Amino acid sequence: METLTARGRAARIAATALGLALLLAGTVWGTDDHFPFGPFRMYSTSNPPSSPAPDTRVEGIDATGAVVGLGERATGIRRAEIEGQQDRYAADPALLAEVADAYAERNPDAARLVEVRIVIRWHGIRDGRPTGRWTDETVVSWQAPR
Repeated sequence: METLTARGRAARIAATALGLALLLAGTVWGTDDHFPFGPFRMYSTSNPPSSPAPDTRVEGIDATGAVVGLGERATGIRRAEIEGQQDRYAADPALLAEVADAYAERNPDAARLVEVRIVIRWHGIRDGRPTGRWTDETVVSWQAPR
């Protein structure tokens, strides 16, 4: 069995120290974007037992006025991708045109989308149990140019 050289030991110690420093810094100042060196808050936090639970969806209105669900099957875009970029969509709603384009590409025979919106359904919760009541909030909306 061969032993490590002094240089090899120093390299391993330096790499370990760097990894520990990144973990410590990520724990203190990190966000989800810094994972795995930052905390993954999605699994480390929870809402209070009586606060509403959000359920985000993307929907469109086609040229006939029908509401169309724009989930992964219809667009190829996962809901998590939309939720993760929600701040960008809110800052620039025109980015939702990409969702309309993805829908048109996957559904060439469908009516054209004239509006795409991100809607959060807030499910009522009381003492950690669903109340059966909900409200919808449109947080971002984009309309196709006419």
